[in-house]
Amino acid sequence: MFRIGLLSDTHGLLRPEALAFLRGSDHIVHAGDICDPAILDQLAAIAPLTAVRGNNDFGAWAERLPETCVADIGGLRLCVLHDLAQLRLDPAAGVQVVVTGHSHKPRIAREDGVLYVNPGSCGPRRFTLPIAVAELLVDGGDVRARIQDIA
Repeated sequence: MFRIGLLSDTHGLLRPEALAFLRGSDHIVHAGDICDPAILDQLAAIAPLTAVRGNNDFGAWAERLPETCVADIGGLRLCVLHDLAQLRLDPAAGVQVVVTGHSHKPRIAREDGVLYVNPGSCGPRRFTLPIAVAELLVDGGDVRARIQDIA
């Protein structure tokens, strides 16, 4: 079993509950709006890290992050970007999972054979939306996603 921890929209706040959930991950994916580069260091200390830039990420550190990333992780091909509305998915890319953020609304959906996961926000609370993180559990060719409310 390969575990990919997912988070987004930390907005400068990496909660201890999020760190606790991510421990034990084989890889971590941050889908943008990081807002503090120290968060990337904390996550990379837990597991290999893939991160993209969100619309609130500014500065030299943020410019080094891609806006979209297609990566092979744990036997899966993932497309990671902050805002789902900006997705331009080439079917030839063979992407099995799309990880996004931006809306702060946790969501898991399958469309046309692709698994879409938005882990929600684990940073400062926005309106009445949950504080959440997620994970992908990969077992051979099977993948399932799970969202976890943390606060």
